[in-house]
Amino acid sequence: MEKQNFTERLYTIAFYNLENLFDIKDDYRTNDNDFLPTSEKRWNRKRYEKKLYKLADVISKIGYENSQKPPTIIGVAEAENKKVLFDLINEGELKKYNYDVVHYDSKDERGIDVGLIYNKDEFLVEDSRRFSIYIEKEPGIQDFTRDILLVSGQLDGETIHFIINHWPSRRDGVIESEVNRLAASNKVLEIIGILKKKSIDQKIVVMGDFNDNPDDKSVKNLTNNEHLYNPMKALMSYSRGTQNHNFKWNVFDQILFTTNLFEDNNGLAFEEADIFDEKFLTQYRGKYKGQPFRTYVGKKYKGGYSDHFPVFIQLSKSF
Repeated sequence: MEKQNFTERLYTIAFYNLENLFDIKDDYRTNDNDFLPTSEKRWNRKRYEKKLYKLADVISKIGYENSQKPPTIIGVAEAENKKVLFDLINEGELKKYNYDVVHYDSKDERGIDVGLIYNKDEFLVEDSRRFSIYIEKEPGIQDFTRDILLVSGQLDGETIHFIINHWPSRRDGVIESEVNRLAASNKVLEIIGILKKKSIDQKIVVMGDFNDNPDDKSVKNLTNNEHLYNPMKALMSYSRGTQNHNFKWNVFDQILFTTNLFEDNNGLAFEEADIFDEKFLTQYRGKYKGQPFRTYVGKKYKGGYSDHFPVFIQLSKSF
């Protein structure tokens, strides 16, 4: 036999920017006015449920070819609240599995947060915390962005930590906004430092939509200072990525990890990494053919999935 199906267990760890997963209720705490039945986008129950079904279908397929099961861990971005994540795990193929959610509301100006979806049959959550990032829109005036989420627990008998991110956007210009993503990157280094005070040999996975590529300063800040391995760097090319802007591919969605996940000592070990960019997730015709099939383009409803492709890594455990 080529594959040792009977001597190793395989776990898929994924990250997916859900592209504005808002419910249809008006919440004064979030900037959800574009995503209401009365808005110009006409975001209604039918469209919401269709998006949930489509996202659940995507998640259920990530890494399935090798593992024959959906991901154990899915970090997500752009979720309005905990309810939308519970609606998601109770939809389609996902409701067959024992998924649960970790989520905290943040003060992000758009009202969107990161979260963690996990299979309770395979991962035991022991602790979770959120960390705010201090950035300024102008001197002395704080600007609010997504919190960073830390979830720690047991995966196949081993302690592992997941740090989920959605760093500040490039909306105000790449160079002008770079300082904000560096602030987020430094906060991740601070979190890793806290974890390593307990033990230098912690297994840590950092994932997210960084709004920067693997070779940008903010991401290199992680790889250079904590020697995190970034398998997404090898996936960058002119013809492939996780997000497309002005017909240029970016790999903003990434999963990095500590190098102890390379060690072959019958513990959790890295197997592979990839972008989940199956054809059904892409625009199938027109000038945007091959790019992510979005829910909206501007205010025009397209009925797609997301403006990002998911990414994933797979870890194996010998037994």
